[in-house]
Amino acid sequence: MDPMSGAGAPRGSEAATSRGRVLVTGATGFVGAALVPALQARGWRVRAAMRSPGRTAADEEAVVGSLGEPFDWAPALHGVDRVVHLAARVHVMQDTAADPLAEFRRTNVAGTLALAGAAADAGVRRFVFVSSIKVNGEGTREGVPFGADDPPAPVDPYGVSKREAEDALFQIGRSTGMEVVVVRPPLVYGPGVKANFEAMMRWLMRGLPLPLGAVRNRRTLVGLDNLVDLIATCLEHPAATGEIFLAGDAEDLSTTDLLRRLAAALGVRPRLLPVPAALLESAAALLGKRAVARRLCGNLQVDIGKARRLLAWTPPVPVDEGLRRTAEHFLAQRRS
Repeated sequence: MDPMSGAGAPRGSEAATSRGRVLVTGATGFVGAALVPALQARGWRVRAAMRSPGRTAADEEAVVGSLGEPFDWAPALHGVDRVVHLAARVHVMQDTAADPLAEFRRTNVAGTLALAGAAADAGVRRFVFVSSIKVNGEGTREGVPFGADDPPAPVDPYGVSKREAEDALFQIGRSTGMEVVVVRPPLVYGPGVKANFEAMMRWLMRGLPLPLGAVRNRRTLVGLDNLVDLIATCLEHPAATGEIFLAGDAEDLSTTDLLRRLAAALGVRPRLLPVPAALLESAAALLGKRAVARRLCGNLQVDIGKARRLLAWTPPVPVDEGLRRTAEHFLAQRRS
């Protein structure tokens, strides 16, 4: 198969106002599918790196191999000015790998560094790496958010692999002159969200009684449109070079507040039982679900002040608007 299928035959003529060509990995994923048209709207010519052609709205497509296997990236990087690297082995709740850390390292570290090395050799100017807040850790004390320049403290294999990839990318940047930028998002929601966030919407639509009416934690989430806007800003802004930025919405939410506002966006009345958080955590411990209780009852706050200061970046979409967009897409999918 031609590794540059689609790249030699652009879907539209080269725009006179094009800012350059950017390669996006993970272009068919949740974030990538939103990022591609957003970059196009800002004047970028987007080449999507993907396993099979014809599944994106990108200007060009490059068929690539598995991120965790040896692959010649040179054809996909030909003529590329910048890279946004989204593809990864993602965090999973019930990992069945015999050695999870080795599997994460194979894709998230070795695969990322193979791409970055090839990008530097190809003369790519800037490499934006979408990492994870898990590099900072699993939780915060109330009112003491993670900062972009805090010492990393990853706990699980996924977070460890992302930190190792970050460190090695900055080393490549120092040795080659390629500009490296890292973005660490917390939980991302938006149209098409899956996993636990979609499950919450299903619970609310079914009218299930949820014992989450008295949780007073504080958690930072990031709406998909806000994350995409920050990534695009990091791709372009001169002050982003060599920096780490944390992504987040403009306000933090408790689990109780999130469910209430999400229910309002769905047009339903939530059935939230005021069970004390301490009791929930004790019950979860007895059932072997400490991690679930930590996510529902614990704090994870993120300080986006560095992006505000250096990039003059402010999340463009308020939380309630982001939840509305998420709910509308979910309801439309249910109707169809």
